[in-house]
Amino acid sequence: MQRFNPWRQALGLLTASLLWACSAPGSQPEGPTPSPPVRQEAAAQPVLESVPMVSAAPVPAAPPPRADLGKSALADAPRAQELRPAPPPAAPAKLMAQGSHALMAPRPPMPPPQPDTAKYTGFQDNPWQRVAEQPVSTFSASVDTGSYANVRRFLNRGQLPPRDAVRVEELVNYFGYADPLPAAGDALPLRVTLQQSRSPWHPERGLLRIGIQGRDTARATLPPANLVFLVDVSGSMGPPDRLPLVRSSLQLLAQQLRPQDRVSLVSYANGTQVVLPATAGDRQEAIRAAIQQLAAGGGTYGEAGIRLAYAQACAGFIKNGINRVLLATDGDLNIGVTDPKQLKALVEEQRQAGIGLTTLGVGDSNYNEALMKQLADAGDGSYHYLDSLQEAHKVLVQQMRSTLEVIAKDLKLQIEFNPAVADEYRLIGYELHQLQREDFNNDRVDAGEIGAGHRVTALYEWVPKGGAGTVDPLRYQGEKKAGGPANELAWLKLRFKHPGQSESVLHQLPVPVRALVLAQQADAELRWAAAVAGWGQWLRGSTQIGGFDGQQALSLARTAVGEDAYGHRAEALRLMTLSTALKTGAPKP
Repeated sequence: MQRFNPWRQALGLLTASLLWACSAPGSQPEGPTPSPPVRQEAAAQPVLESVPMVSAAPVPAAPPPRADLGKSALADAPRAQELRPAPPPAAPAKLMAQGSHALMAPRPPMPPPQPDTAKYTGFQDNPWQRVAEQPVSTFSASVDTGSYANVRRFLNRGQLPPRDAVRVEELVNYFGYADPLPAAGDALPLRVTLQQSRSPWHPERGLLRIGIQGRDTARATLPPANLVFLVDVSGSMGPPDRLPLVRSSLQLLAQQLRPQDRVSLVSYANGTQVVLPATAGDRQEAIRAAIQQLAAGGGTYGEAGIRLAYAQACAGFIKNGINRVLLATDGDLNIGVTDPKQLKALVEEQRQAGIGLTTLGVGDSNYNEALMKQLADAGDGSYHYLDSLQEAHKVLVQQMRSTLEVIAKDLKLQIEFNPAVADEYRLIGYELHQLQREDFNNDRVDAGEIGAGHRVTALYEWVPKGGAGTVDPLRYQGEKKAGGPANELAWLKLRFKHPGQSESVLHQLPVPVRALVLAQQADAELRWAAAVAGWGQWLRGSTQIGGFDGQQALSLARTAVGEDAYGHRAEALRLMTLSTALKTGAPKP
């Protein structure tokens, strides 16, 4: 027979009392109440020894358990740790039932805002020139569109873009224009369209649009491509709008590759790595797996990454093919050579060897746009800013042929205004692409590249002879020439190199004098270009457009949307509306 043990009897009574309290209405799910155990674990005895024995009266009820704990928590209720004194009612938020979640830790302080170290190349708007003193304007063509996408990013975030982030020619050239293509069999890969009207912001002055349309090429007839994806995987590329966006963007381009194409993948952070050696374009699973494994972390050794990418391009070089490096980065270099001049020299050297460079910029507060644009210009390529996967689709899918294949190298434009017809002129945009007059005939001077199907638009505002101008004439120079034919506004010259050639060819034509209609009555393509140019100048705070503002640009643009297959012009109308609300302080639409 088992001997009577008063301590064990007391333990049983206390346990029964505790279970009776927990079984109060609402404290547990309906069902049979668990029977009190006969024996108690020995580990609980030291705790019980410190509890004075008074009587077998019921213990005051503990706070009801959380409803989500279920029976498993109640099964543990008899354990000794439940007999600890209840917390004082002054701190009810700290009460916990056995098995509940841990105490909520205090919310960590918000990290301080990151300093804005974004870099843009500063410039001033082109000034007015007297035709009698400076009749010739020379500049390099550009098909860059990164400024528009970057401006869109700012506006979509409810911010106005910095002044130097707005380059008017890149806003204008973002859109397609219905200019005629070169005729079939034409020796020239380009065709020029000339349009004129009155200036929307100065109706007493003229506006000239020069449209250049490149010959398009079917995807099936593209030369075989040797592409190297060079991806920045440094720590600054971690946010979703950087490396994750780059991965998705490169997947879009990879899906367009053909069996005859080759693609390599190089990454750089603290060091460099060949993630994927040259691989046939139809090996989609291998390409996709290599892109997806890219992860951000470490510093930014951009120089070494560029050198390794060019080494890969040289190893897989395709004669008479497309050999190009596509650099995706925020441009925030901090290891190795970071001087833009030295990096630009490296890119120029490889350009002369037949390997081009296209830059795909991402990022915001630390974005080095100045470097991205300089490297693309030096590398016979174009600069694009990716603010969304939609923009990546436009650049790498819709315009893949234009992005990859160059049909005209080092395209320069030079226009000479006729002093018999015009007193003054100014080039709208292209401030960072100005050339000296003598550079036009110098084939060693680099200029812009035109890809298959690319379009370039340049706008000049001009003052008719005897009109109210901006620049006073010189006292002692006077009118040196009587001018050319009265039916010619100007003489336009284009100079470019065919791919693979080192000597340029010249194409020239007169710009005839036209009756100037109001901008609202001009051709739709001229109306659209003028509206976007006026909007861009207004965003920059230009003093050369009088009282013209975003609302007037929007009104003019609405009359010229046209077919708009991809909705790019409709989107621009929305951005014009947003910018007007932000700049005037009116409520956002």
